[in-house]
Amino acid sequence: MLTKRRIYLPPVSLIGPGALQDLGDDLKSLPYKTALFVTDPILVKIGVAQKVTDVLNSAGINYVLYSDVQANPTTKNVYDGLAALTKNQCDFIITLGGGSPQDCGKAIGILATNGGDIKDYEGVNLSKLPSLPIIAINTTAGTASEVTINYVITDEERHAKMVMVDKNCLVSIAVNDPELMLGKPADLTAATGMDALTHAVEAYVTKGAYRWTDTLALEAIKLISESLEAAVKDGSNLEARSKMAWGQFIAGQSFSNAGLGFVHSMAHQLGGVYNMPHGVANAVLLPHVQRFNMKSCAAKLKQVAEAMGVNVDGLTDDQGALAAIEAIEKLSKAVGIPSGLKSLGVKDVDVPLMAKNALADVCALGNPCDISLQDAILIYQEAM
Repeated sequence: MLTKRRIYLPPVSLIGPGALQDLGDDLKSLPYKTALFVTDPILVKIGVAQKVTDVLNSAGINYVLYSDVQANPTTKNVYDGLAALTKNQCDFIITLGGGSPQDCGKAIGILATNGGDIKDYEGVNLSKLPSLPIIAINTTAGTASEVTINYVITDEERHAKMVMVDKNCLVSIAVNDPELMLGKPADLTAATGMDALTHAVEAYVTKGAYRWTDTLALEAIKLISESLEAAVKDGSNLEARSKMAWGQFIAGQSFSNAGLGFVHSMAHQLGGVYNMPHGVANAVLLPHVQRFNMKSCAAKLKQVAEAMGVNVDGLTDDQGALAAIEAIEKLSKAVGIPSGLKSLGVKDVDVPLMAKNALADVCALGNPCDISLQDAILIYQEAM
């Protein structure tokens, strides 16, 4: 029997080589006057931001640049951006970048219409009004923040990442142009690509998964497994970048509507305490958490192995699940992800508190099996 579902997607998505140029026509039809253009200093420095401002200028769009977003956006970034928006009477937002500018722009948009403190919105659907309209232009094949109802902001006081799941933060137009992803550094490509793979795997095994999200997740796993290594090896490989753009795009739609799991809960703590790149944290943790999850989702993990190109004929579910974990570890190593948390500076003394906070993270609710505090501590220790 078909179960009733509510599915969240951006009203318009532009994807494929040259998609940025197509945005000009959409911009000309908008009733807004001035945009807050949210990005990061690196994209300004290397000229990617200018590619967007060229399109804005051609379309006759006024904009105010806010480019101080950090790699893990902070509450200060949000409030500084909101101040710029208010001062210049901006009536919509354009974001450019990976997950950091996207998440920061969403937080600014929610505060612009709802007011209050950004900490008020940590959790699920805690805002009352839709965000200020957002046009999100993605530059990395990773977080898929441009198509999801999620955003993450670092609380500097608590050294913790706040996860907001909020239908009101969904953007109006999402742009995924793989030409904007060309030439990105190998380490960034690897980290964001493994983030996208983690989204797809967790969306596939999460408690909230269903037929539509499963279909997307498996296709995303297949695309990412086929193309990530090539994209890391040659940053100018447009075919690999295009496959990664599609892979992360549909993985985002899958997890935005199904949920995630304990990999993300644990990774958020590493980002909050150590400012660790989110994709790297996910990549290191993914095989360890799935090894723990096997008892609840071995059959699905076997299908993950098959989507990653493993011949699973004749394998039991448990054997297939182990094959998936091995394939994940093999891909992670091939793209240069460190094998353990200790090499990334993680200290044993921080593990108990991180484990406790991970259990309180909203993503933990979607894990396919229950996890105790001792389980969480053990997984961190095994990942060291």
